[in-house]
Amino acid sequence: MKKLENKVIVTTGAAMGLGYATALEAAKNGAQLSLIDYNAESLEKAKATIVTQYPEVKVLTTVADVSDEAAVKNYVDSTVSTFGRIDGFYNNAGIEGRQASMVDYDLDVFKKVVDINLMGVYYGLKYVIPVMQKQEYGRIVNVASVGGIRGVMNQTPYVATKHAVSGITKNAALEYGRYGILTNAIAPGAILTPMVAEAFKQVNPADPKQAEDHYAQSNPTKRLGLPEEVGKLVVFLLSEDCSYVSGQIIAIDGGQSNSYGNV
Repeated sequence: MKKLENKVIVTTGAAMGLGYATALEAAKNGAQLSLIDYNAESLEKAKATIVTQYPEVKVLTTVADVSDEAAVKNYVDSTVSTFGRIDGFYNNAGIEGRQASMVDYDLDVFKKVVDINLMGVYYGLKYVIPVMQKQEYGRIVNVASVGGIRGVMNQTPYVATKHAVSGITKNAALEYGRYGILTNAIAPGAILTPMVAEAFKQVNPADPKQAEDHYAQSNPTKRLGLPEEVGKLVVFLLSEDCSYVSGQIIAIDGGQSNSYGNV
């Protein structure tokens, strides 16, 4: 039996990167999908690709800015209206912001990172959890980062918000586990997504591939991760196979966060 057979899975930031990779893996495993993204064109392209590969999967798309509480409530209400329930929530949408030292960081960008990476995650939990409470069942996967378990140079708001996501994950697990809701977070390292590619462009505008290769050499595996590898982990955490794992921040980074210095 497929891991997510007939489960209704909500994914934010679903149009590309880790959100899209997980939506594709969830569809492969039999899920019905509610896909959320702020980019309408990219979201429809993602849906078209998924239904072409998995025509039996029903896909609802909603264009929403996760930093807008009303928009979050709307995507949750639309999902329940369409499917009747929410079994799994991949609370994924986020941005990196810019590369700058702490004291030089643009305050408007700082606030935007907080609004999306922290408030967007919180709003999602605020409206999804009551649905799951009524069902007495749910699986939630928030997206932290290795920046949610250690520091990252020149990314203060990103690191601050991802540490906050780690904390809110632990609290959700403590407060709602009694309702059959298990909440975990993943902490991806450098995975080859458009957001990470943009970060390498900022590090080395003249040769971002060189920046990528240089970064990979400090990883025990000597490579960067792939979005589909993250998708497989998330699908497990959203499934009934994940029956006694909750409140955990699970790094998926090739082991790099365990090292001190180069390896």
